[in-house]
Amino acid sequence: MSETQVASLDRIDLLASLTPDERSAIVRQCGWRRYKADEQIIDHLSETRDACLVVEGRVRVVMFSMSGREISFDDVSAGGYIGELSAVDGEPRSATVVALTDTLIAFVPPRLFQEIVTTHPKVALLFMRRLAAIIRRATGRIMDLSTLGANNRVHAELVRLAKPGLKADNTAEISPIPVHGDIASRVSTTRETVARVLSDLSRSGIVERRSHALVVKDYTRLVDMVEEVRGE
Repeated sequence: MSETQVASLDRIDLLASLTPDERSAIVRQCGWRRYKADEQIIDHLSETRDACLVVEGRVRVVMFSMSGREISFDDVSAGGYIGELSAVDGEPRSATVVALTDTLIAFVPPRLFQEIVTTHPKVALLFMRRLAAIIRRATGRIMDLSTLGANNRVHAELVRLAKPGLKADNTAEISPIPVHGDIASRVSTTRETVARVLSDLSRSGIVERRSHALVVKDYTRLVDMVEEVRGE
């Protein structure tokens, strides 16, 4: 049985406003491929142009420095999509994408992707909102790299990770527990720096490592630690 006979695009956020028949028509025009964890999906500067819908699994968008150091930009889970920039502007890939888990990708040809976006206003609006979010996130990262030291960049990343899990009592859970190397690659520092910062925060009672999550016990204080430095 082929992937197109068993796969569905019903959980792709970008296509939620389409009818089942419209999504089924897209399924038949996509290329499909499964990837194992750590397998490369998109190569930086490659000439491929398809948009990639993450149907199952989770992927990471990264770049590598000349020395081979990994710089992580984003993790995209099932329901999201990647590769949209090349599908729109026809330029080479701007980053590398690797699978973090077993992953199923639907490859949407660039002309089809452009047609979907330009003929469905709700899809177009979601697409523009995603592009706006990318710009805002990139602007924030540039500011952090320009104004914050390594320790405070780790604090800022923890704030970003904790915000979705913020509770009314000023605590927040980050689950699963973030890997030191992942944080380091996002904020351009070392694993050792991340470990030291987390240890300092733990001793100060601001964070606590539990079996299932990293708990931020005083979210406001963590935010203040970042904003105090940004305000200098």
